[in-house]
Amino acid sequence: MKQNILLLALCWPLLAVQAQPRYEATWQSLDTRPIPAWFEDAKFGIFIHWGLYSVPAWAPNTGEPYADYAEWYWYRLTLDEKDGAPFRQHHRDTYGDKFQYQDFVPGFTAEMFDPAQWADIIKASGARYVVLTSKHHEGFALWPSAQSVNWNSVDVGPHRDICGELTQAVKARGLRMGFYYSLYEWHHPLYRTDVNRYVDQHMLPQLRDLTLRYEPDIIWGDGEWEQPSSTWRSEEFLAWLYNESPVRETVVVNDRWGEETRSRHGSFYTTEYDLIHDSDSRDVAFVHPWEECRGIANSFGYNRNENLEDYSTAAELVRILIEKVARGGNLLLNIGPTADGRIPVIMQERLAEMGEWLRVNGEAIYGTRQWASCPEANRAEGIFYTTKGHDLYVLVTEWTGKPIRVRGIGRPQGVHLLGTDRGVKHSYQAGTLTITPPSPGMGEAPCRHAWTFKVEGAFNQ
Repeated sequence: MKQNILLLALCWPLLAVQAQPRYEATWQSLDTRPIPAWFEDAKFGIFIHWGLYSVPAWAPNTGEPYADYAEWYWYRLTLDEKDGAPFRQHHRDTYGDKFQYQDFVPGFTAEMFDPAQWADIIKASGARYVVLTSKHHEGFALWPSAQSVNWNSVDVGPHRDICGELTQAVKARGLRMGFYYSLYEWHHPLYRTDVNRYVDQHMLPQLRDLTLRYEPDIIWGDGEWEQPSSTWRSEEFLAWLYNESPVRETVVVNDRWGEETRSRHGSFYTTEYDLIHDSDSRDVAFVHPWEECRGIANSFGYNRNENLEDYSTAAELVRILIEKVARGGNLLLNIGPTADGRIPVIMQERLAEMGEWLRVNGEAIYGTRQWASCPEANRAEGIFYTTKGHDLYVLVTEWTGKPIRVRGIGRPQGVHLLGTDRGVKHSYQAGTLTITPPSPGMGEAPCRHAWTFKVEGAFNQ
């Protein structure tokens, strides 16, 4: 008997390993991997764009997100067409003709970068995960990458392992940590002369190093559009990530792994400022897990050229979060710190207001799923729905005081307004629930910006 127990104990690790599914380096196989539940439960994350582009921190203020991306500063300097003219003119006027992009390195000081403070601000916002730009298209790495010697934040500039410091602070607060990583680099000599060597000697080693060094739960690829996924060897990397890496059970990846992969492959699909393949994502029906990413204003990297009116209000951001979650998605809201490491106060304020709202209404956001058969007509009236178990949440972004009618549910056990302990007047007849909102008078409203009615037992039947 003892021998059998000993044999079982010796074999158990092998049996456990064999019980885990193995994924082949093909999209057909990789796409069968279920997305870890934590991602769809989290709903709200914070994107952080920070790099050398945070030193010039400038883009023209046109009101168009793609035209106003300050993180594309170096690339826009090299353009001959009209899109590059504003950048070149600003650069000449501010720094002179001889000033090169590499000369911005001493200005990237990070002297006020306090990872604990950043993590506290993010935690208080109600976000459940963080995605930091480990390396943008400029190629400057925010960790001591052996493939980017003297072009990383430890060798030059702030002389700090930004990825490592922030990872430690974020994980210490119970949040998930992830990294944005650009597959391509605008001016890397290997990429421009021998893309296969670039992938083999630069890109893949960096991705594996990030994974092994920091164990992120998200790897957010980008810059994929110039090559097919076969050239990037994306399937090979993801098979390693899902089978062998230390985060194989928890990691999620987006859909930016080759010119053909968006909205086709990946743990979740991405939209950006509501645009996907030049179509408005608000008109696209998503079944696969997805995530909307956007800045609070029109740029991801900090843009000194933006003004107050360019920033979304807290009410607008809350509505965006509600809309995305009601459609089954997540919101990845970006902040762009300054070169010395400060989160701009207006961004801190917006995050604090998001957290204030989520402390009251988070039950209707976290861990919920979309109501697939919800009445679409109500969206125009600012009414959205989420579900959790047998309960329905009715989120109202515009308080009119008029009765709210919900069709297609069973007789509820009760209705109440989140943030209060009082019931809400309602009636039920012929499959239609009618909610009579209470008056949100002075001092009576549980929160600003939007309100949630919890309909208990809406799906018991």
